[in-house]
Amino acid sequence: MDRRGICVAGNMIVDIAQTVSAWPKLGELTSLVSARERSTGGLACNVGKSLAMLDDQLPIQVFGCIGDDPEGRYIRSQFEMHPNIDTSAIHVAADTSYTLVMNDAATLERTFLHYRGANAGFDGQGLQLDTSNARMLHIGYVLLLDALDEPDAEYGTRMARVLAQAQAAGLRTSIDVVTEAGERFQQLVPPALRHTDYCIINEMEAQQVTGVMLRDDGDRVLEANMPRALAAIKAAGVTTWAAIHCPEGSYGLDEHDRYTALPSLKLPKGYIQGTTGAGDAFCAGVLYGAHEGWTLADALRLGTSAAAGSLSRPDATSGILSAQATMDMYRAMGGQ
Repeated sequence: MDRRGICVAGNMIVDIAQTVSAWPKLGELTSLVSARERSTGGLACNVGKSLAMLDDQLPIQVFGCIGDDPEGRYIRSQFEMHPNIDTSAIHVAADTSYTLVMNDAATLERTFLHYRGANAGFDGQGLQLDTSNARMLHIGYVLLLDALDEPDAEYGTRMARVLAQAQAAGLRTSIDVVTEAGERFQQLVPPALRHTDYCIINEMEAQQVTGVMLRDDGDRVLEANMPRALAAIKAAGVTTWAAIHCPEGSYGLDEHDRYTALPSLKLPKGYIQGTTGAGDAFCAGVLYGAHEGWTLADALRLGTSAAAGSLSRPDATSGILSAQATMDMYRAMGGQ
């Protein structure tokens, strides 16, 4: 079978952002000082749209659950802006998941209030892996999809079962996770890694997966430990690429266990307009490189520049350019 395209499955979220004059104490009133701003979020939305913008000829199919409500219709409308995104397998279930993003005007800190909604019931329904012509499946977030985080007697988790089924059907698999402290991480992530071909996560998640310290007490990244952490990720079952991204740079081990380390781009003062979705943009860039048969080093370059594009806008995806323009931007900004 001549496979082409990427399936993107998992969290579909509407982010609703407002700014408060100051975060209130319990029982106090505070004032909203901005109009409500709405954008899509979550892995399926962010990565799916980013991939579609990197290459408007690449077939993208999105899978997940939304509600038959204004937020669900908004998500569909955002996907429908891209003719190469197939939304036919989106499942309509409970109320669409959303996150209230409250920006504190006094401290510039953000507080997130998340309603799990329809995402909690997504168990991989509609994936149609046996008949898919796609080359890859990217799914997540592990730890934020209740039904797929459920135990499975054979595979450890239902997420791991879906990944194993995808591999058996001939797809290459990729996962992403959310950063979370506690025992759930070690319970839910390792089973998925055993059936993963590409693992692209941030340094705090990699630290949780491997037990290898990647930041010190002064919040400095421990680059010398990256090769050991990447090797541990591959030893957990990842067959092809393990990649770690953080604000300082990106690091990876390829299919031959060759190590690559690249610094982040030096962005001009005032360039960053928002950080939501930068990790998903990085992931989309690396996945695109993998799909197109690039080296890991070039895929990391594309991911780095795609993340920089995302940072140039308040939302997750509107700053994403075509793959060629993204690589041109990487070189123009002094990328190695």
